[in-house]
Amino acid sequence: MNQVPTVKLNNDTLMPQLGFGVWQVPDAEAERAVATALEAGYRSIDTASVYGNEAGTGKGLAASGVAREEVFVTTKLWNGPKRTWDRDAVLRAFDDSLGKLRLDHVDLYLIHWPRPMREDFVSIWKTFEEIAASGRAKAVGVSNFRPADLERIAAESALVPAVNQIELHPLFPQAELRAVHAERGIATEAWSPLGQGKELLTLPAVTVIAAKHGRSAAQVVLRWHLQHGNVVIPKSVTPARIRENLDVFGFELDAADVAALDALGAGAAGRRIGPDPAVFDV
Repeated sequence: MNQVPTVKLNNDTLMPQLGFGVWQVPDAEAERAVATALEAGYRSIDTASVYGNEAGTGKGLAASGVAREEVFVTTKLWNGPKRTWDRDAVLRAFDDSLGKLRLDHVDLYLIHWPRPMREDFVSIWKTFEEIAASGRAKAVGVSNFRPADLERIAAESALVPAVNQIELHPLFPQAELRAVHAERGIATEAWSPLGQGKELLTLPAVTVIAAKHGRSAAQVVLRWHLQHGNVVIPKSVTPARIRENLDVFGFELDAADVAALDALGAGAAGRRIGPDPAVFDV
């Protein structure tokens, strides 16, 4: 089994640096996908309320036979649709996620989007403080937050998010935001770490490095993330790809490799794949 390194979060919780994401995995397929990932050696599973597969994820966790304390489980508050989330609504949503996952606690609970136009993520964060204090989430954090959003939380709360899960890949490297994370003690977690579609994985800069190391393009990009200190959560429902994405600890990119991949993101402000957190609201 591959030995996945851990990242120590700012509350001393240990989080595996490579985990398994279930975004876009139908609930009916999530049980099998999660069980396959755990059998392959993953010990971190990332889901979210809006993915609609917390129940299937919970079944996969239960069926795996892996002890609960060995698995790091993340889920997220879907702070939509267009409504204000008060304390009771947040707590109900958290309880609902725990129920679907068949768990009495999660290891990480995230606010899924800042939605700054609503002016309510700070009050949501206050309820996250309660959830963290209760021990029902070992750590709490955010997702898709910008530097300005993190600054607002810092101005009104002593609790620093443990993680910010953001779109991050060589075509959209988010250097400024990663620097803010480093300054504030926030772990950087990448969603869509391989981009979406095949564009990134077919670029010559990636395929040449892959051939050099006798690895797949996906393995090279995941290795780039790991060497930058990012937490990554690649997603697949194909058993062979699930295992391949975990097999990234037997080689290392050299400085020239890393520089070539870094160069892909030069001036790439327009290479965002997902929604812009400044305007995204549903």
